[in-house]
Amino acid sequence: MDATDCQSCSVEFSDDEVYLVDQNDEEDYYASGSISKLQFRKDVSKARWIDELGMAEVVEKKGKMWTTTGIIRNGNTYCSIEETLFLAEIGALLLLDDSDTSLSLKDIYEKVGKEKIGCCWPLFEVYRHLKSLGYIIGRHGVPWTMKVSTGRGVNNTGDFVSLQGSPETNGVMGLESREESSVIDLFNNLQIHEMRLVFDVYLPNSKFKKSSPGDPSFVLCLTGVYPPSKAEIEALERQCGSIPLKFCHVEYGRVSFFSFDKVKLPVLP
Repeated sequence: MDATDCQSCSVEFSDDEVYLVDQNDEEDYYASGSISKLQFRKDVSKARWIDELGMAEVVEKKGKMWTTTGIIRNGNTYCSIEETLFLAEIGALLLLDDSDTSLSLKDIYEKVGKEKIGCCWPLFEVYRHLKSLGYIIGRHGVPWTMKVSTGRGVNNTGDFVSLQGSPETNGVMGLESREESSVIDLFNNLQIHEMRLVFDVYLPNSKFKKSSPGDPSFVLCLTGVYPPSKAEIEALERQCGSIPLKFCHVEYGRVSFFSFDKVKLPVLP
């Protein structure tokens, strides 16, 4: 890579904006082209937060959004914290605690703010922006189900993979205990501020199936304070294989996306 060409776009969100819609279908919500504020859905899904997992287990599903949201383990659907907060913000999900008491948005914001369950506020802002545009988003390296068929690009074997992308070796464990263990280990030892691949991003697709998602349209890397070096870019590109790599940066609520292309410089006489 002799030189780089940077392409970027950005959008700005206010931290105190909450988006609520009165629509049952996620596709209609995105197709409207705008986000309606302070409107409420008639049908709301329910999930229970499980501290040991750092995730929410869905206990009541409403609407079609679950075809593109949450991972499936042992027949149950689990939502990451960014999925949980996004659905709560748009009024599509009621989050409960162990005693079936509903948690407020403030409670969920505090969970993100602790930065202990694989997410931080910049990461959520990136997720919210892309999800609001209709993209289908999954944690990089984490199968949607335990029996998935991906394409030929990103290395995704369908093994027990944590949300950090680290394979779990479970040997002779029974299927139920293996799947439970794979969920429990989803967020362990994740350094959320390091430069890393965070999301597999798919274009809007009404025929999307978790069991056969195919290759993502691109893999997204969340950058830190400094732009990536040439060595870092090349290392991340090798991880992505044939899948395009894009970068995102969040500063003061502004989410920016950019990518790098190889450029050949002319040879001077």
